[in-house]
Amino acid sequence: MSLASDVVLRAFKAVEERDYEGLVALYHPDVEFHEAPSLPYGGAAVGKQRVAADLGWLETWGPLQPSSAERRMDPRVIADDGQEVVVLYTQRAVDAAGDRFEAPVLGLYEVRDGMLARAQMFHFDTAAILDFLA
Repeated sequence: MSLASDVVLRAFKAVEERDYEGLVALYHPDVEFHEAPSLPYGGAAVGKQRVAADLGWLETWGPLQPSSAERRMDPRVIADDGQEVVVLYTQRAVDAAGDRFEAPVLGLYEVRDGMLARAQMFHFDTAAILDFLA
């Protein structure tokens, strides 16, 4: 495993453990996050301060992930060229009625200077996400 994969997997661990400080510490000053624009937290955020302040994802999924079971993403590195890392992971949640959501996501991550510089998530079915969130 390369340094790039290690950085990306540490970011996943920080998200699963809700270690906000640990996650932000991994961000490159020029970090970029890109999500599908159709999602409630979608679009792009650029720069460490902007990305760190953009809590839309956590505000959306946090209440739907009350336990470690829902926060577990099971990230699996698919490709790693030492700078870019592709990870397949699972998005999980449970709503107040007990209905569960589980869907695969493919993420493309760039590591620069030993820090997370870019993240772009590719959801297999954004319509299913929107339906669950409704």
